[in-house]
Amino acid sequence: MPKQIRLNAFDMNCVSHIQHGMWVHPRDRSAEYTELDHWVDLAKTLERGLFDGLFLADIIGVYDVFGGGPDASIRGGIQIPVNDPTLLVPAMAHATKHLGFGVTANLTYEQPYTFARRFSTLDHLTRGRIGWNIVTGYLDSGARGMGGERLIEHDNRYDIADEFMEVCYKLWEGSWEDGAVLRDKSRRIYADPARIHAVRHEGAHYRVDAIHMSEPSPQRTPVLYQAGASTRGRQFASTHAECVFLNNSSMANTRELMADIRTGAAALGRDSAGVLGFVQFAVVVGATDAEARDKLEEYRQYASSEGALAHMSAVMGIDLAAYAPDQPIGFVKTDGNNSQVEAITTKSDTVFTVNKLVERMVIGSRNPPLVGSPQTIVDAMVDWIEHTDIDGFNISRSVAPESMVDFVDLVIPELQSRGVYKTEYTEGTLREKLFGAPRLARPHPAAGWRRT
Repeated sequence: MPKQIRLNAFDMNCVSHIQHGMWVHPRDRSAEYTELDHWVDLAKTLERGLFDGLFLADIIGVYDVFGGGPDASIRGGIQIPVNDPTLLVPAMAHATKHLGFGVTANLTYEQPYTFARRFSTLDHLTRGRIGWNIVTGYLDSGARGMGGERLIEHDNRYDIADEFMEVCYKLWEGSWEDGAVLRDKSRRIYADPARIHAVRHEGAHYRVDAIHMSEPSPQRTPVLYQAGASTRGRQFASTHAECVFLNNSSMANTRELMADIRTGAAALGRDSAGVLGFVQFAVVVGATDAEARDKLEEYRQYASSEGALAHMSAVMGIDLAAYAPDQPIGFVKTDGNNSQVEAITTKSDTVFTVNKLVERMVIGSRNPPLVGSPQTIVDAMVDWIEHTDIDGFNISRSVAPESMVDFVDLVIPELQSRGVYKTEYTEGTLREKLFGAPRLARPHPAAGWRRT
């Protein structure tokens, strides 16, 4: 039986997310991102397409590396302005029954005690459909906004993240026992104090001595997503992640990264099948290949290569405006996203220059889209699944909501006809839908703090 493909929509609470410049397209409605109806309509479309989830990206800071300042990003709306993604979820959850929500939250600027409550609250309000995309940040501008001088060193951020995760696991899994909530009106006892325990933690970065403020939510620990592909990032993913997001730079690189993460998880005693891999693509689909190519050419008229370069510069921590157009870009160790630097340098067969990067930025994003008829698109998706051992895709918008409606109306039926995509949702929480189990099991570190 063929592997069942998993799908997330990939979006952000801003005007221009990945395909930069598309917001100026006459049919695009991205500028309506401040309106709840915009997001509720998207959620309903995704549920109609049986998507597993909507993955909401986020950043803390402004892209201000390209050209030495934020002007290019501000002009193009390149993830600025950007609003809080967590506040969208309750409205979208109320309008749907099955769709999951993976929300990005930067733990570098959070405290575990209040953060754990926020995600317990979201898990309650979604009836167990919340996931957390764990990030540690990559922008000096964000560090300055939070009172620092610059970003904490790359690998040290992951050391801090490991401790942050431990505290959260203690709060989510170990503070309230199963059965602690009684709701006994006759005895006037809501919860049993004997089954509720203070979390005591004193580490290198965090100190906590408190009871978790929320009663146990359906999943307790949200489904854990992670996107770090650096060596330290892969180590972190092998320890914690249930879903990993990988760059689509090449099939060979993706296969190598996926295998490394799963090998690391297996070395820790985890079931490597319990780590799902996703690759991000934009999709331009038409009824025929020719129609899709025509649509791509229309979209290209609105793409912003400046916006794409501003985004990429900030992600890597390298000012691409400082390079001559045909000057080779070499590897530079930064405290930004090292895996993105590696993808165009040490892990690439192409010697990239700014001009060659711009050639790839077909509709204003770092990587070219999948383009074609539903049959051509599904051929490509199945090829990626078979050759990289990933499990699914994050589908990012180009023209909103047109591109996602096109995908649901054209690509989903083709996936279903090939027997590689579900025809109905299963019941249960997001974790049950993805993995068939309501709770994380040993030896995942979260389960180690569960009271039995």
